Amino acid sequence: MRIQQLEYLETIVRTGSINEAAKQLYLTQPSLSNAIKELEQEMGITILVRSKLGVSLTTDGREFMIYARQVLDQVQLLQGRYEKQIVRKQAFSVSAQHYAFVVHAFVQLIKTVNADEYQFTLRETETENILSDITSFKSELGILYLNNFNQQVMNKLFKEKDLVFTPLFKALPHVFVGRQNPLTKKKRVNLEDLVDYPYLSYEQGDNNSFYFAEEILSTLDRKKNIKVSDRATIFNLMVGLNGYTISSGIISSELNDDKIVAIPLDVDDSMTLGWIKHRQLELSPIAKSYLEMLKEHIRGYGFEIIDEK
Repeated sequence: MRIQQLEYLETIVRTGSINEAAKQLYLTQPSLSNAIKELEQEMGITILVRSKLGVSLTTDGREFMIYARQVLDQVQLLQGRYEKQIVRKQAFSVSAQHYAFVVHAFVQLIKTVNADEYQFTLRETETENILSDITSFKSELGILYLNNFNQQVMNKLFKEKDLVFTPLFKALPHVFVGRQNPLTKKKRVNLEDLVDYPYLSYEQGDNNSFYFAEEILSTLDRKKNIKVSDRATIFNLMVGLNGYTISSGIISSELNDDKIVAIPLDVDDSMTLGWIKHRQLELSPIAKSYLEMLKEHIRGYGFEIIDEK
């Protein structure tokens, strides 16, 4: 087994494609495939499943990648200490529901990176994809919420997928609206106040389970419903259509959210926002740094971080 083979495999897993990985590694596709086949034969396991849609890790492959990444991190430390001219490119990926504080901390993290080259990925994506990204090691961390409605189902999925959820903070539900919305005249709103306004929510793909919804109270019947896939669109619709969504209450003015207002919602519910990782994965130093920046940003909005002990 060669370190180079592990680096090849890591690139394939990150890109989800042998063809794309070959381009990034400046290799031919056959030579890259052969290198992985040799690794599989030497280890006596099948690491990748190949299909027309790309490649994915087998169960043995996921376990193998846990150890492979630890080896590569140790190699990076050695190179950084003794061969500074051959330092491995820094890499980090996080998958999250659509929260401004996640993006803000990600921006801060990148600003601290003292390297000419790095490979960082932020995926604002559907809830099911977050679980898939962590399970397949496409992302090191996932950010999502639990509440009374979804926690039983989500905890069951965490256990099945060998994932660990760590709470960050608890938030009371807020309604997000544009600054010109008549609701901004109220200090608090209730569900009856929202009846005539378009309800905006994030689509959850083919598996559109209520338990995967990013918004609490997802099972309520609304007269006007609009599904979107990204934060920029949902903010534009808040302003353009006087639409609303329900979230944690954190808005980042530094990330151009100054046209949006958060109003407390009078409902007997709360959200526990937190992060997930694979149980067998030891967090990298850069992932730990990101978490600290995430907590710092959350505290800046007046929330108390839940004790992890």
